Amino acid sequence: MSKLPMKRVGIYGLKSRRKEILEALQRYGVLEPISCDLSGSGFEKLDTARATARFMNAKNILERALGVLNEYSPEKASLFSTLEGKKTMTAGQYYELIENSDNALNIAREINELAKRIYELRLELVKTENSISALSPWKDLDIPLDFAGTKKTAAFIGTFPEEYTAEEITAGYFETLTQRGCADDVRYAIDVTVVHSDRQMTCAVIIGRRDMKNELDGILRERGFAAPVCRAGKLPRTEIERLRSKIAGIDAEIEENTARIVKRAESRRLIEFMADYYLMRIEKYELLCDINQRKKFFVIFGYVPEKYAAALEMFLAERYGAVTEISEVSEEDEVPVLLKNNKFSSPVETVLETYSMPNKTEIDPTFVLSLFYYFLFGLMLSDAGYGLLMILGCGFVLMRLRNMEPGMKKTIKMFFYCGISTFFWGILFGSFFGDAVAVIASTFFDSDLALRPLWFEPIKDPMRMLIFSFAIGIVHLFAGLGIKLYQLLREGDIKSAFFDVVCWYLLVGGGIAYLLTMDMFVSMANLSFKLPPAVQTAAVIAAAVGAAGITLFSGRSSRNIFKRIAKGLYDLYGVTGYLSDILSYSRLLALGLATGVIAQVFNQMGSMFGGGAVGAVCFTLIFVIGHSLNMAINLLGAYVHTNRLQFVEFFGKFYEGGGKKFEPFSANTNYFKFKEEK
Repeated sequence: MSKLPMKRVGIYGLKSRRKEILEALQRYGVLEPISCDLSGSGFEKLDTARATARFMNAKNILERALGVLNEYSPEKASLFSTLEGKKTMTAGQYYELIENSDNALNIAREINELAKRIYELRLELVKTENSISALSPWKDLDIPLDFAGTKKTAAFIGTFPEEYTAEEITAGYFETLTQRGCADDVRYAIDVTVVHSDRQMTCAVIIGRRDMKNELDGILRERGFAAPVCRAGKLPRTEIERLRSKIAGIDAEIEENTARIVKRAESRRLIEFMADYYLMRIEKYELLCDINQRKKFFVIFGYVPEKYAAALEMFLAERYGAVTEISEVSEEDEVPVLLKNNKFSSPVETVLETYSMPNKTEIDPTFVLSLFYYFLFGLMLSDAGYGLLMILGCGFVLMRLRNMEPGMKKTIKMFFYCGISTFFWGILFGSFFGDAVAVIASTFFDSDLALRPLWFEPIKDPMRMLIFSFAIGIVHLFAGLGIKLYQLLREGDIKSAFFDVVCWYLLVGGGIAYLLTMDMFVSMANLSFKLPPAVQTAAVIAAAVGAAGITLFSGRSSRNIFKRIAKGLYDLYGVTGYLSDILSYSRLLALGLATGVIAQVFNQMGSMFGGGAVGAVCFTLIFVIGHSLNMAINLLGAYVHTNRLQFVEFFGKFYEGGGKKFEPFSANTNYFKFKEEK
């Protein structure tokens, strides 16, 4: 468990080699640049905003093209495709593909134009289909929809909002005339022809006198009459045929453009590479605008892990003639943090990073964190069957997909070790998919075979499990205090080590030891042992010394004796926080019981159908579905609550965090990763 020591470096290179050096540093990925303004020393910085915007535009064109290809010609994805890492590319392949940058952009633009044209065609297709739908009720009309009448007649072609016959339309019309007192006026005479009617509307043609056009139009509008949306100058059936022919042409063009896009899928890898290339150029130019430069040379300052510093210096000198100045970091430097742990502990680094990186004065707690993380996760899930599935599943993924991204690989490894812990606790507690062994044996084989616990069954002895959970919690909390003690001693702060840590050990430890000498507590906890009375006196003395030390010296920064004691009493009240923290570990019992009880319920449900073929089928279905749900829910619960115990109870005893993660200038690509000898 360690943080890699860092070195501060200054890289001096010729401007003529600047592009090569920056691209090499980006592929090498071990330098975190820092901003340093040397404008007062004759240096200047470039304005790269315009170039960056140009690269961003090119990248967006390429990404849009990839989106189009994924829509029209998706790649065949395997079951584990989401876990597969980026494709590896050597420096030679990198420079070879760069020569095709213009070709890739042209292909991407063509793909985007084809996709845009398909989109426009689909809009036109919808519009055309809507026109056909609007014309369909008029298909039997033998005059154009825009027909307005003859020299002496006025034609009104339109729809009523309800279903009417010609007689009903005429009757309603004359009803309106009667209300106006002009029912006997022959000038208002009309002829009604219904072309189509249904529950929603009636399509009709109404003929009247031309000199009465305005009056007739007003009366018809009062009755809800409206002109059709589509007023074609041809016969409706002729227009429908034309529109259908147009649809056929649109479909053909869409199919042709789609085929052209699919054909361009052969350039997918080139487009992916160029999208990564422009992303790298964007990042490079963002760094370039912060580099101090003169007429013939430039300088970059940053941090490099000590283990890579000498190799980086040699690499830049031999290939590019650059000079690297390596120096020690100062106490004022905000040095980034890079964790380095063994294969067992490193998977839990992602958990630590989720919370916060250790600051520059703290140790890396990953190793201790990993011990308790695996231990507590397995204890919460505590089923050998679920643990075995985790081991096999994660192990298979790790063996098959060796090119996974580092973060994903760490997560899979973490659950692999959690699976081992889960299997271990399941064997100790006699749980293999709950009581599946006993249920299957009794239901289908009339046998009393069962998986016996190597220790005890929490379901049958919950009090014992609760006390064990509290004991684990005490060890966990004391381990956190132990790390704090180590850090204080390493810094030479003996007073803080004693009054802020040892006194709490004495107070809490003395209180626990005192309880273990009491008959009532031992009986309630159903313990098989009791500490001798002689320990009671020692426990009281230890607790008293601890309480006195906390009361008198936790506020030692104040010279006012009353403020010091007041602060000490307030801190002493924090002992209730320890009680609360210890009680939090009851979740180990709750989650462990939940896993086992729900598993047993599903087993009993499956066995309700009895033995035989039907019973076996029903049992298998219920077993698979039930245990899949139970495992998924309790996996999530174990993950969340294990993190909670680490973040709140464990870290609360010693961890401050606030460190800055080491983020080197590297190829943060989406599709490829570049291999460079280090």
